Formats: sequence, C-alpha cells, structure tokens
Amino acid sequence: MRTYHCLPLFIWTYMFHTIDAIPFQEKASSERIVGLTEDDGKTLHRTKRGWMWNQFFLLEEYTGTDTQYVGKLHTDQDKGDGNLKYILTGDGAGSLFVIDENTGDIHAAKKLDREEKSLYVLRAKAIDRKTGRQVEPESEFIIKIHDINDNEPKFTKDLYTASVPEMSGVGTSVIQVTATDADDANYGNSAKVVYSILQGQPYFSVDPESGIIKTALPDMSRENREQYQVVIQAKDMGGQMGGLSGTTTVNITLTDVNNNPPRFPQSTYQFYSPESVPLGTHLGRIKANDPDVGENAEMEYSIAEGDGADMFDVVTDKDTQEGIITVKQNLDYENKMLYTLKVDASNTHPDPRFLYLGPFKDTAVVKISVEDMDEPPVFSKIFYLIEVDEDVKEGSIIGQVTAYDPDAMNNLVKYSVDRHSDMDRIFSIHSENGSIFTLKPLDRESTPWHNITITATEINNSKQSSRIPVFIRILDINDHAPEFAMYYETFVCENAKPGQLIQTVSVMDKDDPPRGHKFFFEPVPEFPLNPNFTIVDNKDNTAGIMTRKDGYSRNKMSTYLLPILIFDNDYPIQSSTGTLTIRVCACDNQGNMQSCNAEALVLSAGLSTGALIAILLCVVILLVLVVLFAALKRQRKKEPLIISKDDVRDNIVTYNDEGGGEEDTQAFDIGTLRNPEAREDSKFRRDVMPETIFQIRRTVPLWENIDVQDFIHRRLKENDSDPSAPPYDSLATYAYEGNDSIADSLSSLESPTVDCNQDYGYLSDWGPRFKKLADMYGGDDSDRD
Repeated sequence: MRTYHCLPLFIWTYMFHTIDAIPFQEKASSERIVGLTEDDGKTLHRTKRGWMWNQFFLLEEYTGTDTQYVGKLHTDQDKGDGNLKYILTGDGAGSLFVIDENTGDIHAAKKLDREEKSLYVLRAKAIDRKTGRQVEPESEFIIKIHDINDNEPKFTKDLYTASVPEMSGVGTSVIQVTATDADDANYGNSAKVVYSILQGQPYFSVDPESGIIKTALPDMSRENREQYQVVIQAKDMGGQMGGLSGTTTVNITLTDVNNNPPRFPQSTYQFYSPESVPLGTHLGRIKANDPDVGENAEMEYSIAEGDGADMFDVVTDKDTQEGIITVKQNLDYENKMLYTLKVDASNTHPDPRFLYLGPFKDTAVVKISVEDMDEPPVFSKIFYLIEVDEDVKEGSIIGQVTAYDPDAMNNLVKYSVDRHSDMDRIFSIHSENGSIFTLKPLDRESTPWHNITITATEINNSKQSSRIPVFIRILDINDHAPEFAMYYETFVCENAKPGQLIQTVSVMDKDDPPRGHKFFFEPVPEFPLNPNFTIVDNKDNTAGIMTRKDGYSRNKMSTYLLPILIFDNDYPIQSSTGTLTIRVCACDNQGNMQSCNAEALVLSAGLSTGALIAILLCVVILLVLVVLFAALKRQRKKEPLIISKDDVRDNIVTYNDEGGGEEDTQAFDIGTLRNPEAREDSKFRRDVMPETIFQIRRTVPLWENIDVQDFIHRRLKENDSDPSAPPYDSLATYAYEGNDSIADSLSSLESPTVDCNQDYGYLSDWGPRFKKLADMYGGDDSDRD
C-alpha cells in the first residue's frame, strides 16, 4: 500500500540592499513519485514536495569595500546544528560567487560587468555531513546583472569621408554615421543615443535619431570652398544631462559640376608668321580659363569667322586644353599681309541644369601678321608632261617650263637640268627661257619614258632655287619592220597531198601603233608564183603555208627555202623578208614524221633491218669486251721494286726522255720551222671562224738557211704590228731549245775524270742496304775497271 507524505519546504531567500534590490519570486510546484522498495523491510512512500523559485539581480560595477551580498540558501531541514552543508555550482561558482557552506549566505567576490556577461546560471544543493546524502534535490537559479550607464557611445569609424555635388539643394543627404552603446538597451535610457553636430554649421546638419548628415545651405560652390570638416557627437541617456558621449569626424568634399563657362583672359591675341612657313606649322597657342575640373573643364576651339578662316586652322590640345593656331594654306606676303580671326572656346560637356546661366563659350580675336621672306622661284605647274616623236631631230625644242620670283623684287631666273636625272645627257634646256631640247636621238623601243628634273635658280641669289619634275613621253614612229616571232622548224611529208597546211607563222613588231598591229603576207616579187608551196594570209596577223603539189622526194630535194614578204599598214610602211626552211621528211600514214636525214635514206635503201640489228649486236659485244679487259687490267697487282728489306738489286726506271736536241732528226722535224712556205699553206685556225671578207695575208718568203731564232722573232714582230689580227688568245709552240749551255753537260756519264777523284768509302758505313753500292764505287781502281 502506498502512502504520500509532504516533504519539507525548500526555501530560497534573496536579500537585497534596501537601496538597489529588486525582488522577483516565482512559485512553482511539482510532484515527485518515489517507487517502493523492500530495502531493510521498510516501506517507501510517494512524497509530494514544493519549493520557492527565485530570480536575483545584482548591480554591475559595484565599488563598495565589502563583498556584495547576493542572498541566502536555506532549507527547513536545517536545524541549526551544523549537520547540513550547502554547495553552489554553475557559472562563476567559487570564483565570482561564493557560499557559506554552514549558513548558505551567497556573496559576489568580484566586481561584475554586464557588458562582459549579463546572466549567470547557478545550481545549489544541501548535503547531510554525516551521511553525505542530499537532503534536498539539486535546484537551479539565475542571477541577472543589472546595467548601469558605464559605456559611452562609440562610432563605427573614427573618420568618415564623403562627398556631395556642389550647387546641391538644402537637405541633400551626404552620409549616415552610426554610433553604438554597449549598455543595456532594454533597461532605462543608458543605450539611447542622440546625434548632434558640433562643427560644420551652418553648411551641414545631422538628423538626431538616424545620424544622416545633410546639406544646410543652398548653392554651395566648389570654386569658393571645396573641403569641409564636420564633427558629429553621439550622446546616450537620450541626450539628457549626465549622459555619456562620443564624437567622430566627417571630411566632406564638394564635387565639381559644370556650372562655369570658359573665359579668355584677354580679348585679342597677336601672332606673326613668315610667308615661307610649311603647311601645318604651329603659330601660337591660346587658352580660355574654366574654373571647373575634369571633363567639366574640357573645351573645344573653333574658328567662328574672319578673313583668314580658309588660311588657318585651330586645333585643340586635349592635354593642356589650349587652342593651337596652325597654317592651313600657303601664305603670300605680296598677296595679303594681315589676317583677322574670331576663335570660340566652348565646353564639350555642358550641364543642362545650368544652361540658364548663359552660353558656355567665349570668343577672342586673333590677328596674324605675315612677314616678307626671300622665296625661291615658283613654277607655273606642279609638274610638266611633254610628248615628243621618237624621230625628232637632235637639237629640236620639245617643250618649255616657266618659273618666276614671287617676291616684290621679281629677280630674274635661270634654268638648268639636274644631271643626276639625265645621266646620258639626252636633253638640255635654255637657261634664259626654259626651252627644253634634245641632244641625242630618241628611241621609244629602248626607253619609252624619260623623267628629268629642272632647276630654277634666282640669278641674284643662287641659294633660292626650286625643282620641278618633267615627264617626257616618247611617241612611237613606225621605224621597225615586222619579223618572224620565232624560228620555225617546218617539214613536209613525202606523201603530202596538195592543199595541206604544214605551218602557221606569226610575226612581231617592236613598234606600238595606236590603232594596233596589222600585218600582211605575200610572196616576194622575184618569185611571185612558187610551184611547191602557197602562202595564205589568214587576215589575223598570221599566215598559213600550204602544199601545192602531190608528193615530195628527198632524193631530188631534201630542203626548200620559202621567202615570205611581211609588211605592216602603218605610216611609213615597213616590210621585211623572212625565209622559211622546209625539210622533206618520211612520215607514216597519219602524217607523223619519222625521219628527215638523207643518210637514213641511204641506210634504209642498202641495209635490211636484220643487218642493222647484227651490226648493233657486234658493237655491243665489242664494248663489253673492252670493259672486261679494262676491269682485269685494274685488278692486276703491280710487282714491288723491292720485295723485302734485305733484297737489294739494281733497278733502272726511265721517267722521261730528254731527246737529242737539234741533231736528233727522229724526235722532231725542224724542217717545218725552217720552211716558211709550209706554214703559209697550212689550214685555217680552228679557234676562229673564217670570214670571207678577210684576205689571207701573204708573208715575205724567207731564205732556207735562216736561223730559227731570227725566224721566230720576225714572225712575232709581224703579228704584233698586224692591225687586222683579231684580239683572241691562242697558243703557238715554236719548240726552240736555244744555244748550247756554257755550263756543259750535267750528266755523270760524261765526267769519268771527276769520278776518279771521288771517295766513296763512306758508303760502307751506311749499313747492309748500301753494301752493293759500296762494292761498286768504294773498291780499288782495278775493281772498277
């Protein structure tokens, strides 16, 4: 049987200081069911117990001398006899919070900071000292740290940077600043921040709640002031007296807008320019001032009007924003000495919001004075083109150039031809009037164009000169006769029929008539009717050669010469005669050429095909035998002169035959040298083609017994003094050995008296190889005999 007993009440009591304690109690009840057991024969009863739940508060940053009292832990089981022990566990137990284990009093051992930790959860229990058993179940309670205003507001940045366009309206947002307070925002006004401006008025203002900084003055100009420094304060306690505060600095820059037009610092500019300056020369720079910056200050210069608008131009320098005055056309002092221009400077990026302020451009007057210079002569044209016939006579005037001095002095001009452009000196010019004339004949076919340079120089100042190109075109004159375009190898078959086309010929002409070439073909007047061939004019600058008879015979005539008269239709008419060589050949039935040689005709008539094959085989066999003989001869080894080192024998090797001199009539027939007539009747030279127009020169006959040396000298003199002898290289061998030597013969065979005085004993000391020589020359006189 179960019974229920009411357990003692576990009471938590929190004791406050009378000035800052705020009690809060919560009562809760619970029911615990305890199971029955048979231990020690006792009966366990289900017990219903209740306790008081308390939540405690502590002030942070306690500055008292004693420890701060938190509360007291007590149970009705405590009889005051010291048998119970109170234990505290959880957040900060033993370090921040300590408990008197006998009385259950809880104290804060250290100063607490809510910003570090605002809530502590602790657990408490009571233990019987004797048994060590809990007399009450472990219970949990909370200690909350009560906030005080001990933290000032802090901004997220120590320094803010912002910008706003100039000329902005009042209330334009610039930037928002934010400050935070570490105090408890849920308790009092410790964390309630209010913003205010300490520095920067009256230009800017700040919203006290949001911290948004706004413009407070209209039409602030960047050109007047660009940088502003604003100091913002954040104060807690809702800005009331005694609240903590923090500050930050905001640097505000006014950005530029295009609200200023360009302005020239002066209304008139003066420049000077020599009349001889080249085109594109920079004469000067002008600049309009614009207080704006960046693209708002970019401007463009242009010529609005003026009498020099066509002579000058203005270019904008993008880097310096300057206008550069340049020369557009050639200046002439004698023509105009002063020009006046109106130049505009306008912004390239105007802002439509500020167009009401007026046009964003300015105008200045630019005056340019032209200075007189000594200028070189000027030709009437930039180049000259002259056309002349190629048959013009030497010394004929073909054209004229003119130049003048543009200066007021109007000095005289002389002309000359630049010889670097006329190296062959084909043309010349009259120095006074500029008339160009020829010095040599012209030929269009070799040089159809001549490009020369004419120089005009002031007579009083040779440094002032000008050059002009003159292009001379040579016009064609019909001075070349047409001729065959190529060499034609023409043949006709022996079995040809009348009217067959055997060749088509075309011609060429070096001339170039304006109407094109037109050629005509006819037989020569000497042979108006050829019995063998016919010339047919195709009317397209070609002619066809046709056969005129039935069959041709190589035995009767193997080659025909066909002269053709060719002439053109230009004036004057030019004509020439071309001869076509036509060979008679053997052809097959399709007209394909087989043989055109007369020798082949003879061979074919006398020898059969079998005989020709037999001859060819014999020739091949003979060539094979010759090749084999040569191969065997190459493989044959030569016997050495000395077989071994110890084998010494006499070997006589003949290397050359000197001959017997003039007394040796078998070696060379000197009669040819001594017989001049035999030389005169010799054949022509083979290294020079004989010409029929040269006569064979006969020399003066010489005597039979004339000395050979005198004969050679006379022939050399005759050839050196002969003006008709061509300058060619030739080799003439006269084979003249000369007189006897005063040193006599060098042969040892003819000097026995000298040999007998020689001592050859030293040959015995040279070893066994020279033993034979030592025996032959080193013995006694009897031995040698």
